[in-house]
Amino acid sequence: MYKVDLNSDLGESFGAYTIGMDEAVIAHISSANVACGYHAGDPLVMDKTVASCKAAGVAVGAHPGYPDLIGFGRRNIACSPKDAKAYVKYQLGALIAFTTAHGLKLQHCKPHGALYNQAAKDPALAQAIAEAVAEVDSNIILLGLANSHLITEAKKAGLRAASEVFADRAYQADGSLVPRSKPGAVIHDKDEAIARTIRMVKEGKVTAITGEEVPLAADSICVHGDNPSAVEFVKNIRAKLIEEGVTIAPICEIV
Repeated sequence: MYKVDLNSDLGESFGAYTIGMDEAVIAHISSANVACGYHAGDPLVMDKTVASCKAAGVAVGAHPGYPDLIGFGRRNIACSPKDAKAYVKYQLGALIAFTTAHGLKLQHCKPHGALYNQAAKDPALAQAIAEAVAEVDSNIILLGLANSHLITEAKKAGLRAASEVFADRAYQADGSLVPRSKPGAVIHDKDEAIARTIRMVKEGKVTAITGEEVPLAADSICVHGDNPSAVEFVKNIRAKLIEEGVTIAPICEIV
């Protein structure tokens, strides 16, 4: 039997600025990555997002990023592993305050943006993130790019690791994502994206942008819902997976 998690990045509004369509997305996912105030989000948004997830039965995870509100956490920052470790601990602690207040346990941690992409290729940074999670709560699952250093270092730190794949992103031959700055990085054809996703779940393979076959594990699928067409895509991908005999479940039921 095939089983996979559907996750989405939520709680990324800030102050007077609204980003994403969280309420529409929550109905179709099984796990949420909630911004913790560094790249996006604020205390009120965090509280509201956790409450919405609880009401919908969606598992909550932390989405820690670099302290980069202006760049939305997508700019590479040269920081030491020691700094990164402290950043992650700080943000985990902030979100745990809200999950505890709502009677929930934090399910997972998924680094955001540049922190995620840099850690996927940098073992020292990945180790720092994994150690931060383990030292805060070793029951928290670390969600990282399939085949990346985040997965390897999570296991070394004694954590459960969940391999993430992307429905709407192109892959390079080494299993990394094609940078958003390059043509073809984002897949806009929903039928193509859904077909690729089903193959990743059922066959454990994806075709790289250069044509190579890349093996990968697919414990969780990241789906974006920051515009109306994206929300429709989330709805469609869930329906198609279920039609193909794939059970949608939170990460804690998969790894």
